[in-house]
This record gives sequence, structure tokens and C-alpha cells, in this order.
Amino acid sequence: KSDGSAGDAAAVREGFGILLRCLYPATPHITHQLWNALGYADGGSDLLDAPWPLVDVKALEQDEVELMLQINGKLRGSVSVPAGAAKDEIEKLVLASEVFVKHAEGAPVKRVIVVPGRLVNVVL
Repeated sequence: KSDGSAGDAAAVREGFGILLRCLYPATPHITHQLWNALGYADGGSDLLDAPWPLVDVKALEQDEVELMLQINGKLRGSVSVPAGAAKDEIEKLVLASEVFVKHAEGAPVKRVIVVPGRLVNVVL
């Protein structure tokens, strides 16, 4: 949620600058006009000379991953687990989750299939 602070405005400005630099090779005329209209050229920098945006690898890392939960092959919901969790840890978290308890109705678990980063299928 945005509170209209100067930090938000700076983030939006940075985002537009990156977007314009990425779109420039495909749409040079309109991006050049927008670059000038939004005031990026005020400092004497031309869009043609602007450096290509750098990737921030840390910003791409996720702390948690959302896995789809299937029970007997039917999608029943999702469960959030730590990104680097092992299969055993994922299995424990899923079997303790509210979504599983609600749909399992106390039935014994026959098998748990974990596809890391994607889904968990529990066979009852």
C-alpha cells in the first residue's frame, strides 16, 4: 500500500526509467518522447546513451514459495513454505496445514508426493 511518500515517488520514477530503457529498442520514438516529457533528459542524459538496467539478484530471491496442495489429485488450496525447504520439511508443514486438515477429515495418509517449488499431492 502506498502512502504517497517521497520514497514511493522515487521508486515509481526509477521504475519508469527502467521500463523506458527496456522498451527503447522496440519503440524508440515514443520512448524518447516519454523520456524527455518525464524529465529524465533534464540532467543532460539522452535515452540513447542511458546504460542498460542492471539486474538485482537479491531482489529476485524469495523467502517463501507457495505450493499447490492436491489431495487425491484434486486441487484443494495452497501452502506457503520456506524457499529452501527439504522434502521432509515440506511434508510436515503440509500435513499440519489448515487446508489439509480441513479436507483430509482424519483419513490416513497413504503417500505424499512432493514436487519442489511446484506442488504437493497427498494420497489418502
